Amino acid sequence: MFLTLGLAIVIGLLLGLLGGGGSILTVPMLVYVLHIEPKQAIVTSFVVVGISSLMALISHARRGFVCWKSGLFFGLAGMVGAFGGGRLAAHFADDILMALFGLVSLSTGLLMLRGKRDETPTDLAVNPTSVCPLRVPFFRVLFDGFFVGGLTGMVGVGGGFLIVPALTLLVGLPMQGAVGTSLLIIAMNAVAGLSGYSQYVALDWELTGLVGAGAIFGSAIGAWLSAYVKPALLRKAFGIMVTLVAAYVLSQAVSAQMLDSLQQWLTNAADAGRLLVGLLLLLLLLRIGHWVHKADAAVFTLNKVSKG
Repeated sequence: MFLTLGLAIVIGLLLGLLGGGGSILTVPMLVYVLHIEPKQAIVTSFVVVGISSLMALISHARRGFVCWKSGLFFGLAGMVGAFGGGRLAAHFADDILMALFGLVSLSTGLLMLRGKRDETPTDLAVNPTSVCPLRVPFFRVLFDGFFVGGLTGMVGVGGGFLIVPALTLLVGLPMQGAVGTSLLIIAMNAVAGLSGYSQYVALDWELTGLVGAGAIFGSAIGAWLSAYVKPALLRKAFGIMVTLVAAYVLSQAVSAQMLDSLQQWLTNAADAGRLLVGLLLLLLLLRIGHWVHKADAAVFTLNKVSKG
């Protein structure tokens, strides 16, 4: 009990401090430390991280670190994606889901560590009185929200470990704005992901209450500490944390049994067909995303030239 509560406080602390990382630790903690079934752990993480995010959001909003327009549009699109991702996860075995969790986490952590953007966006003007841009790239935000929401709903996380990099690297928010805004989006995605899972996975309320209490306490402390930590240090710490967790999850999930399960899954004609269709849809989404980002940048350039 005390171990569970202590780990839950650490999860909340990271969530409030970094704007993410809560559920990327909640799921492995429940699966590998408490030996909870992965899908049960995923459902629990949605509830715990959603509530903790709302608590931490209050402190960030008071300091003006929440970009409400970007967050609401990103979050609404993400809710649609998260619901679909949660429904899609029912077709995958538990060990395959955990391996996918690790791969997505690893790629995200490495992107954060090698990201070249500064804390001030280069393509969007920032309001001098806040950390939010003067112009919200709505089409870019909607697409990125849907895409990230789908991934987070499928692997069972509120999404901060993907949302923060998306808001900084893709949307162009500075780190402090991305951390605060991500808390709003995490809560929205958690509700949608829970809706997708709840129809076939029951919730353990006693376990959820214990982990949730610790996470809420930790998130309040983390949100308070975030005002005293430099954004560049936050970003580096975030990337290192996600990369280390991903390496551990992959070391636990990738095994001979998992590879055999994957091979059996692929030899089934129906499953192989669904995988092929899924890959084609993913490639199509990535292509559409490239067009959306390119078109948004072109519109911004034209507006800038016309006003200049």
